[in-house]
Amino acid sequence: MPIPSETTLADIDWNLLWQNARKQKSWSSKGPTDWDRRAESFASRNANSPYVTLLLERLPLTPDLTVLDMGSGPGTLSIPLAGLVRSVTAVDYSAGMLDALNRKVKEEDIENIRTIQGAWEDDWQQLDIGKHDIAIASRSLAVANLSLALEKLNAHAREYVFIADRISPTPFDPGAFAAIGRKFQSGPDYIYTVNTLYAMGIHPCVDILKLDRDYVFRDMEEALQSYVWMFKDLSAREREALTDYVSAKVIHVEGKQVTLRREHPPRWALIWWKKDRPLEK
Repeated sequence: MPIPSETTLADIDWNLLWQNARKQKSWSSKGPTDWDRRAESFASRNANSPYVTLLLERLPLTPDLTVLDMGSGPGTLSIPLAGLVRSVTAVDYSAGMLDALNRKVKEEDIENIRTIQGAWEDDWQQLDIGKHDIAIASRSLAVANLSLALEKLNAHAREYVFIADRISPTPFDPGAFAAIGRKFQSGPDYIYTVNTLYAMGIHPCVDILKLDRDYVFRDMEEALQSYVWMFKDLSAREREALTDYVSAKVIHVEGKQVTLRREHPPRWALIWWKKDRPLEK
C-alpha cells in the first residue's frame, strides 16, 4: 500500500504497528502457567548468565537506591541487585517464578526484596507497587499495549528507566524454524519501543548488549529444551528434526556437558533514559 505523499513520522501509530507485528509473529507468547512450568529450569540456567553482568555494569547503582524489577522472573536480576541497593520490588505474573525467587531469598537470607504477583495489564496502584528510584523491565516487555506499559513504567520511576528489549531474531533461532519446516516471523523488536517512546516525547539512549555465540549446557537434554521452548505443539516429526538440528550445533563435548554455537549471537537493546526533574523554586 503506497504511503500518502504528505505523511510524516508524526502520523505513524507505533503502538498499532507493534500490535500488527505481534499478530504476525511465528512464536507463541507464554502465559503465567507456561512460565510456572519453566520456573525451576529457567532459574537454574540463568543464575550465572553473562547477560546479568553486562546489564548490571550499565546501571547507576548506589546503596541508597530503590529498584523496581518488572517481570522479574525467578530473580535473575532482583537477587544480585539486592546486594547493591537499598531495596528491590520484584513483580511477575507467574506464581511459579515468584516461588522460585522466594526460595532463593530464604536460602540466601536476603531481607530487602519484596515480591508482588502482578501483570503489566493490572492496576499497579491497587498492587501497591509504588515509585522507585530506578524502574527496570528486563526482557519482559511482551505486552499487547506497548505505549500503556511504557507509561506505567515511566510513571513508577523517580530517576531512571531501563528496558532490555530484544533485537531480532533474539532470542529465537530462524534456522531451527526452517529445520522443522515452519516459517519464522520475528514480531516486533526494540525499534518499535524506541519509536513509541519518541512519539511519547521521551528520547532514550540505546546501548547494545551482545552475548557470545557459544553457550554451555549441562547436558544434551538441557540444550534441546532451550530450543523446544521456542515452539508450541511440536509434532513427533518436528521434535526429531529439531533434535537433529540442535545436535548439529554442538561444537564441544566434555562428559555430559555440551557447547552449542548459535548462528546468531544473542543481542539485546538496553533502552534507557533519565527522568526530567522539575525546576527548583
